[in-house]
Amino acid sequence: MLAISLAACGSSSRGGGASASAPQRGTYKIGNPYTIEGVVYTPREEFNRVETGVASWYGPGFHGKSTANGERYDQRDRTAAHRTLQMPSIVRVTNLENGHSTVVRINDRGPFARSRVIDLSRTAAEELDVVGKGTARVRIEQLQAESLAVKEVALGGGGPAEQHAAVAQLTNGRRTPVAAPRAVEVAAAPPPPPPSPPPQPSPPQQPQQRPMQMVWNGAPQQVVVETNSAAPASGVTVASLVSTASSTPMAGAFYVQTGAFSTAENAERQRDAVRSYGSTEVSQGSAGGRDVFRVRLGPYTTPDAAGIVADRLRRSGYGDARVVAN
Repeated sequence: MLAISLAACGSSSRGGGASASAPQRGTYKIGNPYTIEGVVYTPREEFNRVETGVASWYGPGFHGKSTANGERYDQRDRTAAHRTLQMPSIVRVTNLENGHSTVVRINDRGPFARSRVIDLSRTAAEELDVVGKGTARVRIEQLQAESLAVKEVALGGGGPAEQHAAVAQLTNGRRTPVAAPRAVEVAAAPPPPPPSPPPQPSPPQQPQQRPMQMVWNGAPQQVVVETNSAAPASGVTVASLVSTASSTPMAGAFYVQTGAFSTAENAERQRDAVRSYGSTEVSQGSAGGRDVFRVRLGPYTTPDAAGIVADRLRRSGYGDARVVAN
């Protein structure tokens, strides 16, 4: 059944539309930790993940757009989005409400509703009978040998078609399974030598102070730098910054801007339309001597986290969505 399922998956991507262009090259991606709506997600390479939760699906609005690993999303393919598994990897998804099962290839990030664990392509959702209801409680079982096989192909530049073929060959016994990574045994280290007697403390020295200017959120701020004059010979300096102005939080948050409008009414209209993607706000500014009203989502702690949301918005038709720093 697995061979049939994945072989069909490989052929479906040739059916026209955005997937009918030149074959896609493969990439292997794990990614850095990111934060969405205050939740930290840490992608990691795994080969035996099992979890239970709610599955959702995404389809027409994303068809032909880029996934998180750079492929083109094809709603007719058996793919899925997961928040932390490496891309690509292979998992079996079973609908616990009706017993239906299918095998999908992870190539995207999401879903970010806290109660959900996987976002299925339309075809995968149809096979699990999820489309009409929208969600279902499922069990996810990662397939180790298949995940190792697609990793090897993707690292060699093989795209979705080559990855499907590798899994089909593995299932039919025509491909030797890739060995799972072995744990490295570390020899016990010899006991450390007894510690040297601590040095005698030197009398504390009064720190020297010197004023300096910093720009904080566009306004100059007066700070005092305290420098320990008894710095070690290596040149390392112990310093602290004491703000003499307001306690405004440090800049550095990232937002996704979906549009800028000349009227607050139009901005509020778009804000209402994108609320489902995260926390939204309308900020007023100026450009070319005119007032503008910007619609933003966030804040996010890293540009990668904001980029994931911006990518989903662009795939939903908000082509102007972009990451901006505070």
